Formats: sequence, C-alpha cells, structure tokens
Amino acid sequence: MNFEEIKADENEYLMHTYGRFNAALVSGKGAIAVDVNGKEYIDFTSGIGVNSLGYCDDGWVRAVTEQAGTIQHMSNLYYSPVQIKAAKKLCQLSGMDKVLFCNSGAEANECAIKLARKYSFDKYGKERNRIITLVNSFHGRTLAALTATGQEAFHNYFFPFNEGFEYAEANNIDDVKTHVSDDVCGIFIELIQGEGGVMPLEPEFVKELTDICAEKDILLLVDEVQTGVSRTGRFLCCENYGIKPDIITLAKGLGGGIPIGACLCNEKLSDVFTPGTHGTTFGGNPIVCAAANEVLSRVADEEFLSEVTKKGDYIREKLAAFPNVRETRGMGMMIGIVTEKDNAKEVAAKCVENGLLILTAKNLLRLLPPLTITYEEIDKGLEILKSVMEE
Repeated sequence: MNFEEIKADENEYLMHTYGRFNAALVSGKGAIAVDVNGKEYIDFTSGIGVNSLGYCDDGWVRAVTEQAGTIQHMSNLYYSPVQIKAAKKLCQLSGMDKVLFCNSGAEANECAIKLARKYSFDKYGKERNRIITLVNSFHGRTLAALTATGQEAFHNYFFPFNEGFEYAEANNIDDVKTHVSDDVCGIFIELIQGEGGVMPLEPEFVKELTDICAEKDILLLVDEVQTGVSRTGRFLCCENYGIKPDIITLAKGLGGGIPIGACLCNEKLSDVFTPGTHGTTFGGNPIVCAAANEVLSRVADEEFLSEVTKKGDYIREKLAAFPNVRETRGMGMMIGIVTEKDNAKEVAAKCVENGLLILTAKNLLRLLPPLTITYEEIDKGLEILKSVMEE
C-alpha cells in the first residue's frame, strides 16, 4: 500500500482520536525510523517515551522472541517465574516493597487510586477518600485517571466524572493546605508535569508536601509514568528530589515498546490488596515481563544513567544557541522547548517533513529521545530542528 491508500483506510476504519503527522512508519533501528516510502527519520520521541532502548534493540528482540517461543500468556491464577523476576528487579531498583503489573500508565494510576482509598478505608473508614492532585497535571484517559487530571480541558463530554478529587496549584504549598482535611487519603503528583508542558516541581514545594503527608498519614502518590525508568538521569525522578513516596506508578519505557504498567507501594501498603480486590487478565504477561527484564537489566546501570544525564545536558547546551528558542526545561532526556514565536505545532509538522520526529506539549516542543540515542543521531536531529527553526 502507498501512503495515500494507508491514509484513506485509516480514515475509513479507525476512530478519529489522533491528529496524525504525515508519516506511516514501518520499521526502525536504534533512533532511526523508516516510513512506507523508505524515508528515514531521526526519532526524538521514542513513541512518547516508550522505546527506551530504541527501535528493535538486539537484546530486547532476543528476550521477547525467546519468551514468545516458550509461553506467551498465562492466567495470574498461576505462578509466573518471569513475572516474579521482573517484580524482584523492580522492587530492588526502586526501593519499594511490592508491585502490581498492569497494561498502561492509566491502569497503573487507577490501581494507585484504589490502593490509597483502600488503605484509608481499612484504617479510618469509608469517609476518608478524597485525593488532591495538582492543576496542570495529567494522569490518563480512563474515567478516574481523567478526573484526577488537573486540566479543565479534559473535564468535558464524559459526565458524570468520578467524585473525590480536588486540585491544588503546583508549587503553592499554601493552596495545598487549604485542601487538606480529615477526609483526604492521598496527594497525587507528577514531579515533572509532562503533558502539562514539561514543568518540574520546585524541590522546596515537594519537600513541604512530603512533610504534610508524613505528619497527617496522607499517602504520597507519584506518577512516574513518563519520568521513570531512567528518563531523568536517575532510575526514578523521585531520586532527584530525595523523596520516597508511598506509591509510585510506572509504564511507558518499562517495557521498551510493549504495553506494561506497574503500581509500586512501600511496606506500609504491602498487604492492603487481598485476592479479589484488584486484578487484571493481561497484567504481568510473560512476554511483557521478559521485555521489562531486559530493560531493567540495562537502564539502571550507573554508567548508563550518567550517559542519559550527559546527553540531556548536551542537547540543552546546543538548543541554547538556536534561533526561536526562548527557554528549555526538564531533566535528563525529558526536555521542553519554549519557542519565541509560539509556533511549536507548526515546527513539529515541518520537522517531520524534513526527517525528524518530535513531540509537542501544550505550546512547546517536547523531546523524549530513546535513552540509547547516539551523539551522531542527536546532532543529525538537532541540525534538522535548527534549520526548521531558522525558517
């Protein structure tokens, strides 16, 4: 099929939920994607932070292929050695006590919400159920996760939304305090608001928030769906802030390209869920866990993490000299670019035409390259971006 035929079939058979760029990708290797016409693209998106090891990494392909030829799926009613191996690795790397595997970031966040509410139900009764999230946050598109999202633009069409959520201003501890009362069971945050425009929280705000939670036995939930799995130069972004939350959610880069989510909890919450209180058919699937084991065996290495930080610094240093760049922000290889002309969407579309895949978030450009991207690939991608921004 040629590109026009692909577009025609997409328009006829798929729901119109995505504003697609003009590229139909069919293969890739490392940070290079190839479209149906054989055109190559430098990928600064990694599938929105998913392909942490790039396209078709040899070790990742081998791990997935071998598992697919061994056992591809089994019910969670039986023990799965490959799932248990992934759980052990993840708990050891994160410093958390237990994990539940699911299929996406939104599902991981749904699990976190249920876990927080059951903890408070068991200890304080059913009236202690409210969760505070932050204005400008994004936690997913399922109904509870969508309600937890602190952006009015998402709170439409799907009424009635879930009860029990309130929104406080990010980096405003006084506003948070006005929402804290005896019926609050959790505070749910992203340390860097990704979809909200790559907005890092201020360290002092995070520290004060953590202190409030500890003082009042309010659970601190941190959504690391986008920031986790070494994206910010540490295995968890929490490490950059020096905090240990009660609950952490992960997804995206954890599977290296296969759908996976994970909800991790500390020892205080390790026995809150009992058989039947939560579950999933596909969560912790053997193929997914084999992929996660390969990712985890590589991305938490100190040398690997150091390279993520260095590459992120290198990209930001180069961007500082670009035309039409007012500001860059983020950590590691999670980078937002504020343009002088406020024309991020136009720049992103033009980049695709010129062989560079790049993201937007709100009114800025967003970069989430594969963690394994080479300096040569970085330079080629930045050269394309610079030429587009000079136009």
